[in-house]
Amino acid sequence: MIELSLLSAFLVGLLGGGHCVGMCGGIVGAVSLTLPGKHPRLAYLLAYNGGRIASYGLAGALAGLLGASSLVLNHLLPVEQGLYLLANLMLVALGLYLAGFWQGVLLLERAGGVLWRRLQPYTKTLVPLRSPWHALLLGGLWGWLPCGLVYSVLVAALASGSALQGASLMLAFGAGTLPALLAMGMAAVRLKSVLQQRWVRRVSGCLVLGFGLYGLWRGSGVF
Repeated sequence: MIELSLLSAFLVGLLGGGHCVGMCGGIVGAVSLTLPGKHPRLAYLLAYNGGRIASYGLAGALAGLLGASSLVLNHLLPVEQGLYLLANLMLVALGLYLAGFWQGVLLLERAGGVLWRRLQPYTKTLVPLRSPWHALLLGGLWGWLPCGLVYSVLVAALASGSALQGASLMLAFGAGTLPALLAMGMAAVRLKSVLQQRWVRRVSGCLVLGFGLYGLWRGSGVF
């Protein structure tokens, strides 16, 4: 049910907006504050976020391709079931994180530290921004910032067993993160304050948790 997976990936991005602001808020603020007054801020913010989401899509395609290669024999049912189980367990973990019950997802951020240390120096050469193209490149690099939410959805992309579906999942996640980061860039704090309210976190986390539990139930073959 790829439609359900896309919806859950979008909700993870949307409802995890508070975490996204914490991770990317600094660079988004830099994008906004270093622009000369005559430059259209929204164009730069859209370019930055377009580059960031494109990186998510590329990572999702690579993960999906890797998942497809592991299923290339098409008869390795335990592998397929294992990936499906892992993807839904990650949704459960994300739901617990978004609801504020468990922070274990953040441990995944350590996994991308090696790659990020190689890419981060290039980001410094692009600030202050001189054109929307620089914003696009900056977003493309910043999309590889180690992030527990991103890596969790990448597990689902891996389990999708298809480069196209893996990219679609990550693009849906990226689209979900867009409102909070655009709001941050446009100095609108209302959305951020709403996303950080405890009841919103509880409800959003339980929604994502429900997706994961439903997936586990469907895959159990018991009921």
